[in-house]
Amino acid sequence: MLVDEPRRKGGDDEGPTPQELLAASLASCAAITIEMYVSRKGWDIGPLEVTCEYAPAERGSPTVFRLVTRLSGGCSEAQAARLRLIAAKCPVRRILGGEVMFDERVELLTPAGAAPDR
Repeated sequence: MLVDEPRRKGGDDEGPTPQELLAASLASCAAITIEMYVSRKGWDIGPLEVTCEYAPAERGSPTVFRLVTRLSGGCSEAQAARLRLIAAKCPVRRILGGEVMFDERVELLTPAGAAPDR
């Protein structure tokens, strides 16, 4: 998968940005979570679409994700309300909404055929 930045930010604009992938991950996770729930319940709600737009954090304001779930006419109001709650429990949303920690390191690899520095 190719990930890039727009030209105005020094990239070649050949793929989605890391932030766009994060939004896509959130939208797809919500959709899959809903589909799994609907399947378990045996509901026939028709087509489903989830979109996600985001506004990155700026000067004291948090990043805002705007998720829109579009359900066909085969879904009742009660089902739609339940599915909104179910979508909020998708694993990606739980990660983003919870406390996270990072364990990072940089590893230097020796190019093939080169002797390691001593």
